[in-house]
Amino acid sequence: METHDSAWEGRLLREVSLEAHIVFVGGGIAGTCGAIAAAREGLRVILVQDRPVLGGNASSEVRLWILGATSSMGNNNRWARESGVLNEILLENMYRNPDGNALILDTVLLEKVIQEPLITLLLNTAVMGVKKSAPDRIRSVTAFCSQNSTRYILSAPFFCDASGDGIVGFLSGAAFRMGAESSDAFDEGYAPDQAYGELLGHSIYFLTKDMGRPIPFVPPAYARKDVSGHIRHRAYRLGDHGCRLWWLEYGGRMDTVHQTEDIKWELWRVIYGIWDHVKNSGEYPDADNLTLEWVGHIPGKRESRRFEGDYILSQRDVVEQRLHPDAVSYGGWSLDLHPADGLFSALPGCTQWHAKGVYQIPLRCLYSRNISNLWLAGRLISSSHVAFGSTRVMATVAMAAQVVGPATRQCLAHGLTPAMLANGPQLSKLQQYLLQSGHHIPNVEPSHRDLVHQAVLTASSCHRFQGLPADGSWMLLDFHTSQLLPYESGDAIGIAFRILATEETTLEVELRASGRPGNFTADILLERVSVRLSAGEQEVSIDFEHISTARQYLFICLCRNERVSVRTSTHLHAGVMLLRNRFNRDVAVSGTQTPPPGIGIDSFDFWLPNRRPEPQNLGFRLRNPLSAFAAEQIANGTFRPTTAANEWVADPDDEQPFILLQWEAPVRVSYIVFHFDGDWDHPLESTLRVHPERVVPHLVRSFRVEDGQGATLCAMDDNHQSMQRVRLSEPVTVRSMKCFFNHPSARVPAAVFGIQVF
Repeated sequence: METHDSAWEGRLLREVSLEAHIVFVGGGIAGTCGAIAAAREGLRVILVQDRPVLGGNASSEVRLWILGATSSMGNNNRWARESGVLNEILLENMYRNPDGNALILDTVLLEKVIQEPLITLLLNTAVMGVKKSAPDRIRSVTAFCSQNSTRYILSAPFFCDASGDGIVGFLSGAAFRMGAESSDAFDEGYAPDQAYGELLGHSIYFLTKDMGRPIPFVPPAYARKDVSGHIRHRAYRLGDHGCRLWWLEYGGRMDTVHQTEDIKWELWRVIYGIWDHVKNSGEYPDADNLTLEWVGHIPGKRESRRFEGDYILSQRDVVEQRLHPDAVSYGGWSLDLHPADGLFSALPGCTQWHAKGVYQIPLRCLYSRNISNLWLAGRLISSSHVAFGSTRVMATVAMAAQVVGPATRQCLAHGLTPAMLANGPQLSKLQQYLLQSGHHIPNVEPSHRDLVHQAVLTASSCHRFQGLPADGSWMLLDFHTSQLLPYESGDAIGIAFRILATEETTLEVELRASGRPGNFTADILLERVSVRLSAGEQEVSIDFEHISTARQYLFICLCRNERVSVRTSTHLHAGVMLLRNRFNRDVAVSGTQTPPPGIGIDSFDFWLPNRRPEPQNLGFRLRNPLSAFAAEQIANGTFRPTTAANEWVADPDDEQPFILLQWEAPVRVSYIVFHFDGDWDHPLESTLRVHPERVVPHLVRSFRVEDGQGATLCAMDDNHQSMQRVRLSEPVTVRSMKCFFNHPSARVPAAVFGIQVF
């Protein structure tokens, strides 16, 4: 028993002082991935999160799915999913949680953080003060935990603001912007006018459940009574729930920092008003057995402060895919702006304009221009309002945040500020280190060498790819349909398909390419061939006269003809893909993007893949086999398809595929890194969407490594990650190593993007 007499002068909170190499403020997807990546660099990390769980808008508190450059497979950014810690989390989540339960994602994120011994995690802890050691330098931040009534003093040489609203940047005096710039500020034709609005609003979602019996609903007194017109305008469909209700948006004409609670209350009024209308208006008779299972308690924020770095990314950077000498990450979501009035606007809920491919994000956007030790991460990085429409999405911000740890390690090792790193000789070392670690930077070539580059490589087999069996369903050519294939310089192009025609007709077949290397927009017509078909099933062979003069992806396009069907294949293969000229209603309104003139956006066709379990390839036969999958691909340092497939593929008939590495002199090996094919095109949405598999079907599940005497150095039989870093129990000295890989299945040959030996 304790007793405490009254204290006339009051009492002080318990105070705890902690020190680290870097403090991450904000435990959303950006802060979480950034903190994990930093800890894996050997840095002591403090991760401060003002909520009880990690994940921010992806968490069970908000329940938005994680998306980025793949854009729900609705754009032309092929094999564009973000890599690193985020990819690891998404693959783990799919393995444990293919039904997209946001609560399970919470556990995955928390587990990943607490498994890092160098991370100190402070949940329910809000930063409320900043102390500086100089006008341009932060010394410490002060935070308060409401659950243990403790005040924390957190000191570090570097800080990363991933808090969304930018609490550290704001309190420290970092330069920021709020609201939309005029069109002439950055030469942005898409900059909105005042009528459209300057800020994106907040959203709150709800989930419903069928109880199997009639469930009445009595609305709370604060529910709005005038929502029917708004939900008709947004085409609300019974059964829509979770983040499919993204259009439940409000607050774009308010102060999205200080009026968040007011915005939340209005969204609650709207949601309960919608549910009152659904249950009690008589317009939704199928809703009798439905009940509200969950309504969000905090809004998902889109936009507030954007902080200024040494470079401000703008519309032209995105659309023109400008190259930057300090590129460290990339984006690929559309320029996605919403009317400020949100749900109450007569305008469409959003307007999305896509670029022809992914764009670079420079390091100069990831730190404050006037606070020398402040990194920026999350939606607050340095961008214009228009570019923010793309950079703000969670997979994009996570990818960029993963740069902060390696960059901080470089700064600490060489006594640099972030600005000095971005503009100095250590930058290229950072870029090469990131690439070596599996972090993709478009149009930055890898040059880092490891022990693999000293070895002679021999493969048990290489797939001289000559097509895929036409053993699948018939696909009607109700859209232009193409097979995307990697070609080497000098290859002649001849291909045959199984075709079924309902009557005599002419089929137009085109050979197309992308006008920019590394893009997958089929905007260059190389050749067109007309083929006369008879009624019935037949094989159609096409020989193009065009000869490929460079390593590039080509599109063999069967033009739309609804009297014709083509046979698909049930087989999957690394680096090849079926595409159709159609659109995804989630992110576009037509198979051709047709922007109004004068807004600085390109017009082009969308070529989209099917989503599994729909067919992934056509059945076809090539006259000349492709030489795109040779063993030397595993040493090129690029771990996804770009201008080439970049992966070794074993012959499907090879019963035990392997790669043999032989060195002239003994080498000492501590760990081995494998980069497998995790289907970089599949978005792996974290929440709500149900995935057809728990493990990506392209992925090598079982592998082992033997030394020259046949002793096993390492082995794994249940892999579900695309990158496996295997540290040996103790270093070994070897003259050779043999890496064995089992085929994922009878319909998917073993494929490896890279092997690294250290």
